[in-house]
Amino acid sequence: MTTPKPLSVPLFVPGHRPELLAKAGASGADAVILDLEDAVADADKPAAHAALMSRPALPVPLVVRCNGFDSRWFAKDMAALAKTPPQMIMLPKAESVDHLDVIAKQFGADMPIIPIVESALGLAAIEAMMMHPSVLQCAFGHLDFSLDIGADPQWDSLHYARGRIVVASRLGQKASPLDGVAVRFDDAEIVAGEARRARDMGFGGKLLIHPKQIAPAKAVFRPSDADYEWAQRVMAAVANSASAVQLDGAMVDVPVIKRAEAIIRDYEALAS
Repeated sequence: MTTPKPLSVPLFVPGHRPELLAKAGASGADAVILDLEDAVADADKPAAHAALMSRPALPVPLVVRCNGFDSRWFAKDMAALAKTPPQMIMLPKAESVDHLDVIAKQFGADMPIIPIVESALGLAAIEAMMMHPSVLQCAFGHLDFSLDIGADPQWDSLHYARGRIVVASRLGQKASPLDGVAVRFDDAEIVAGEARRARDMGFGGKLLIHPKQIAPAKAVFRPSDADYEWAQRVMAAVANSASAVQLDGAMVDVPVIKRAEAIIRDYEALAS
């Protein structure tokens, strides 16, 4: 089994608009999320299910965001996905390990699941969900979360929730989580600013809703050329040494090596 790569800049596409898939796959996003939930009205959900059957092959992973576990569409989503499984399944409004178990039982433990925390119940269960073996990483649906708890959706109001998600992801040895969407897509500075705040707090990427958001978000989550060059030099310095070495007047120890490895991984993953 190939270990799935965590996501950094995945792009949503409405499930009933399959003609957008090929363009999204070539947009520079590192995954395409075919949305069966919020972006698709009830009247269009059958069309979204039909689109799953005729979707084109993509150069990046296809993630499908199904409807929430308590939705009347959830079982229909599972039946449609069983016919043509995607590379990953994203579960909105995730609130219980039991919800994840239902998906894992139907698709097997190897199907990566990305739960989205969008409620107080979801946040309360975050530590348990991050221990689930099928979870690759989680995402934060800050707009629905703020609505659920009656908070302002601005950054400072949700600092606690974001911090808890980051820490729970680390404790569960999962990939760094994805932050919620930027509502504005026509202002690169706003997108980049939100991405920087998320990155600095420990998030590994951001959910995107428009191709214009890809470049500014990717520029934030991809390490700089200077960092990449430094990381390569670190790995070259320790390649043939079993002992501690020095580089630029500083000792290169295990934490430094791990940081260099992470920089190389993240830089190359977002190279295109």
